[in-house]
Amino acid sequence: MKDNILIAFGDRVREIRKMKTLTQEEVSEITGFHRTYIGMVERGERNPSLKNIEVFAKAFGMTVSELLKNC
Repeated sequence: MKDNILIAFGDRVREIRKMKTLTQEEVSEITGFHRTYIGMVERGERNPSLKNIEVFAKAFGMTVSELLKNC
């Protein structure tokens, strides 16, 4: 069973990625994470570490607090 916070975070990552018109491959290049990892995070299948959450936030040009808003 998937954890609601993981699904909410994944939805938030997908929402921001699409808002910035980025593909998963482009986010992969920016973050250094594998494209499949990006997809797994977006689907709530991975539990990213706090360090990885910070990498996502920086890649999107925002703070960790902004990234986690409404999660």
